[in-house]
Amino acid sequence: MLFHQVFFWLKNPGDKADRDKLIAGLKALKAIDVIQQLHVGVPAATEKRDVVDNSYDVSELMVFKSVEDQKRYRDHPLLQKFVADCSHLWSKVVVYDSMSV
Repeated sequence: MLFHQVFFWLKNPGDKADRDKLIAGLKALKAIDVIQQLHVGVPAATEKRDVVDNSYDVSELMVFKSVEDQKRYRDHPLLQKFVADCSHLWSKVVVYDSMSV
């Protein structure tokens, strides 16, 4: 299994309309058949600790069966449409990909 975690920082932090548009765009990616699971979220109101980075605005976690499926996702027209429609909303994106061991 491949876990694809992406964290987004909005150009306009605190803008609910921008956040909602990004969330809707991310949720629409579930239509891509190689995505096994999709979770879209915002920072949790957990205890503040030095090891917790909650500076992002929106996150998504996708699960794929393989690196090949993630490649198909990256090339999929729906992802290209998401980037075209939503990339103006974010100022920074960080991706963490990991494999099950």
